[in-house]
Amino acid sequence: MAPTYAVTGASGRLGGRIARRLAAAGVPQTLLVRTPARAPQLPRATAVPGAYDDHNAVARALRPTDRVLMVSASETPDRVAQHRTFIDAAAAAGVAHLVYISFYGAAPDATFTLARDHWHTEQHLRASGVPFTFLRDNLYADFMPALVGEDGVIRGPAGTGRAAVVAQDDIADAAVAVLRDPAGHVGRTYELTGPEALGLGEVAATLTAVTGRTVSYVPETVEEAYASRKGHGAPDWQLDAWVSTYTAIADGSLAGVTTAIEDLTGRPATSLEQVLRG
Repeated sequence: MAPTYAVTGASGRLGGRIARRLAAAGVPQTLLVRTPARAPQLPRATAVPGAYDDHNAVARALRPTDRVLMVSASETPDRVAQHRTFIDAAAAAGVAHLVYISFYGAAPDATFTLARDHWHTEQHLRASGVPFTFLRDNLYADFMPALVGEDGVIRGPAGTGRAAVVAQDDIADAAVAVLRDPAGHVGRTYELTGPEALGLGEVAATLTAVTGRTVSYVPETVEEAYASRKGHGAPDWQLDAWVSTYTAIADGSLAGVTTAIEDLTGRPATSLEQVLRG
């Protein structure tokens, strides 16, 4: 009997990429989404309600499912609690293998505050008894243009640090490779990165070269970073997340380069320039 698949986050950028790849390969799949009407219309895909904090809905949707792709929930103060509920439901449903999209260097004391959420999620999944694979993504290369302000400047307390930014398409290809042939990946953790670690000055130069718009990088102090972002009215945890994106670059937390993308997909990781050129 063919294995069964379920994908979360299919209405988002990464989950959607993975769902579309499975559909293109002719794989039937269940799409767990908070709002089924927002799910992409894909061949052989069935959208069902499956909010992470709804244990019963998730357990129903996943009973029985062989292979599940779990994209992390939206950034909220209770995200870890939502993840735990989802994992408990997956365990109750008897899921055979769960691939969790985590974050590079996830640890309880990670500089990037949201990476701590991922570590706690990983620990809960380890304890659940559900066979797992962790795909720990570095910062998204696709997100680099969003760092640029209206004045063409990237500002943040990243100093001269570097990040090995990774393409979302590469992550999706790696996830599909694990989902389609999980045997050698159970219990494994993969740190997914791009082919090189870039400073934000290099990111700015690449954006300038590709887009033709002059982009520059101006380092801030941590104090300046908090002050410049307070006007957005965001809660403290969100400010901490924003600022720590840059301080994690500054202290080298995101600088390591791995071969995981090539190991999983059979081709080299995509550079920032290639991502921007599409």
